[in-house]
Amino acid sequence: MKSLKPSMREKKRYLLLKGSNLKANVKRAILEGIGAIGMSKTGFSWIKDDVIAINRGSLNEVRACFAIFPEKIDVLLVSGSLKKLRK
Repeated sequence: MKSLKPSMREKKRYLLLKGSNLKANVKRAILEGIGAIGMSKTGFSWIKDDVIAINRGSLNEVRACFAIFPEKIDVLLVSGSLKKLRK
């Protein structure tokens, strides 16, 4: 199967998060904030225990979901590459 051109791929942003019980709370916050269809549009995926990847266009929506969620979830850093996020 032929790979996609770089212009056709989704542009990702990586978020470094801080909070308690992130695996359960992050998914629940996004589902409660923008729903199942909105979560599918974000392209949400886990990279590490405290790093998630989302589409560039849905960054503001995901940050808003974390702001209105009762449990505290902080976004420490947003980066376009994992290399800069790890520094």
